[in-house]
Amino acid sequence: MSDAKHILMIAGEPSGDAHGAGVVRALKQILPDYAVFGIGGEQMLAAGQEQLYTTREMAIIGFTEVVKHLPFLRRVFRHIEQEVRQRRPACAILIDYPGFNLRLAGRLHQAGVPVLYYIAPQVWAWGAKRIPKMARIIDHLAVVFPFEVPIFQQAGLKTTFVGHPLLERLQPELSKAAFFKKFNLADQVPILGLLPGSRQQEVRRLLPDMLATAEIMQKQHPGLQVVVSVSPDLNEAFYRPFLQQWPSVRATLVNHATYAIMQHATLCLVSSGTATLETACFGTPMAIVYRVSRLTYAIGRRLVKLDHIGLANIVAGERVVPEFIQDAFQPDVVASEMLALLQHPSRLAEMRQKLRTVREKLGTPGASERVAKIAAEMVCQ
Repeated sequence: MSDAKHILMIAGEPSGDAHGAGVVRALKQILPDYAVFGIGGEQMLAAGQEQLYTTREMAIIGFTEVVKHLPFLRRVFRHIEQEVRQRRPACAILIDYPGFNLRLAGRLHQAGVPVLYYIAPQVWAWGAKRIPKMARIIDHLAVVFPFEVPIFQQAGLKTTFVGHPLLERLQPELSKAAFFKKFNLADQVPILGLLPGSRQQEVRRLLPDMLATAEIMQKQHPGLQVVVSVSPDLNEAFYRPFLQQWPSVRATLVNHATYAIMQHATLCLVSSGTATLETACFGTPMAIVYRVSRLTYAIGRRLVKLDHIGLANIVAGERVVPEFIQDAFQPDVVASEMLALLQHPSRLAEMRQKLRTVREKLGTPGASERVAKIAAEMVCQ
């Protein structure tokens, strides 16, 4: 067992913050004498992490965007290395965020710090050649999809399926009645939920065309209610200019109730990412949309080897919900697809049935505690 009483945890994105918070809480129960430090968001801070940097600073999307932020990222990297030398952490838990965390894993390995990587980089989609290198620098990999286990084990990387952490927190913030009352929504009237992502870059690229889609849909379906999910890492003031650009759209900004939207909406437009899994687990029909810079997309197309981009479809193993990516995200096309769902209840019911299989494939609740136990075993070796 190491004499160090520190554990390094790095979560560079809002989704990683949500997943990491549960691990921090579990570690406080299992290893109460250990201090957790590193990078995280508000949820990890509330759970007890000492933060050197926040997810708000670190959440950067795409190849071209990373290039712009390289000086900052290098400073962060050097600072983390300095803290590792001074604190000598007993282990490190790196959560997703592969561009930064895989490089850091190599440095930690050189420094003799055991590395637990939680939520595997999607190298099965864009870089299987990196798996042997990962096996050399990562001591234990905790994965959230069962199909990932054999992929990494074949390379000699110790891998454990821990289940998906979102199953621990899939509870809507408000009941249906409370949700409708708080946001002045009419019962028995369809609701379109817009979930444009958790980062400013995503919202800027997606929300305008989401609102354009909603405008077309409301013209065809005048009673349709539109709600827009406000990211906990942003604020309503950031969203209002977008709504002002679309004054004909009757839309309501919804704060601190994203899961309520996912459960109580009739259907949703969702930014590709973890939110598609969350919406799928609530069984709510949706369409997946996404857009990045043209250069990022061109590079991504050459790297990604999957038929689907949305996690809900990847886990399902088939295209359960439609995807509109990059130039395919055209408001009139998306609106036509969504209106067809509204007009044919049988199609909505079929999609809900298929989405149930997605939740079944994500395992059982308790991922955070399982990850913390793996970390405790590594610390005590």
